Amino acid sequence: MNRDKVIIKTSILGILVNIILVVFKAAIGFLVNSIAILLDAINNLTDVLSSIITIFGTRLSNKAPDKEHPYGHGRIEYFASVLISEIILFAGLTAVKDSITKIMYPEEANYSIISLIIITIAVAVKFVFGKYVKGIGKKVNSGSLVATGQDAFMDSILSFTTLISGIINYVWHLNLEGYLGAVISVIIIKSALEMLKKTVDSLLGERADKELSIKLKNRITSFEGVQGAYDLNMHNYGPSKIVASIHIQVINNMTAEQIHILTREIEYNIFKEFGISLTIGIYAANDKGEFGDIKKTIVNILKDYKSILQFHGFYVDSLKNNVYFDLVVDFDEKNKEKIKDEIVNKIKEKYPNYNYNIILDSDISD
Repeated sequence: MNRDKVIIKTSILGILVNIILVVFKAAIGFLVNSIAILLDAINNLTDVLSSIITIFGTRLSNKAPDKEHPYGHGRIEYFASVLISEIILFAGLTAVKDSITKIMYPEEANYSIISLIIITIAVAVKFVFGKYVKGIGKKVNSGSLVATGQDAFMDSILSFTTLISGIINYVWHLNLEGYLGAVISVIIIKSALEMLKKTVDSLLGERADKELSIKLKNRITSFEGVQGAYDLNMHNYGPSKIVASIHIQVINNMTAEQIHILTREIEYNIFKEFGISLTIGIYAANDKGEFGDIKKTIVNILKDYKSILQFHGFYVDSLKNNVYFDLVVDFDEKNKEKIKDEIVNKIKEKYPNYNYNIILDSDISD
């Protein structure tokens, strides 16, 4: 499946659907003198713009890497999602303004059976189309399509409230367009802000997906010779481009050639299976004899600290009397350096002849 072709094809379909809806709704809005239907038509017009932005965003994000952008242009899709969210937000704010005006200065609408039937069809079309586009967006991991699909779904709700107000107006001659419009406007604004937050989180750099992190570590530790996988970092340069780094633990008497063969095999298979460009660092394990006793002492000391989530990378340099290890600390812990000093002092009570070099890692992945 060609991801870009699917996104563009779906977006073109969205443009065609929305243009048809704009024409029909605008015509009905003028005929029955309904600001709610005209507002709905304008909202569909913004959807056309959203689809156009998605197409251009996808085209630009597929541009090959260059000297200025060595990781490619994949994050352009995120900016496209931001623009779409802002368009939805603008539509919601405009709807609030028009709804308040309609409440303060109501105008008599003149709905007919035919207009109500057409609005019903529009509601069904938008609902089905929204679910379809959102589903495709999740399938191909396109934030722009997911945002467009969500927008279409919200449009169907807006059209549904217009339909309800039209039915009430037709049967009981009560004008509720302004009030219903105000309620749905708030829903649209909330949806836009949520989509905007999700995209901004992606741009800022959010925690790696838990399921993917666990699968990746399990696959890496399945290679013969790998005793553990730690310090996973994943950086997203677009929905389909992930660059990652990780440390693996191996026995300390492996040769450089053996390590080279092992890391190359892991990197090749991870890219083949996950599409992730992986860089591997090495931890050498020497926890036998006296060194093993030191490690056990450290493990027992760490049991008293609930904010210490993981202990790894243990190594003793016997020539320089240096002990190295990493501690993964909870983000909520405010006194990290104080805890580190306490731990060092407790270890030195039993093994005073060593220098202890501790790296405090953050809990960045599962």
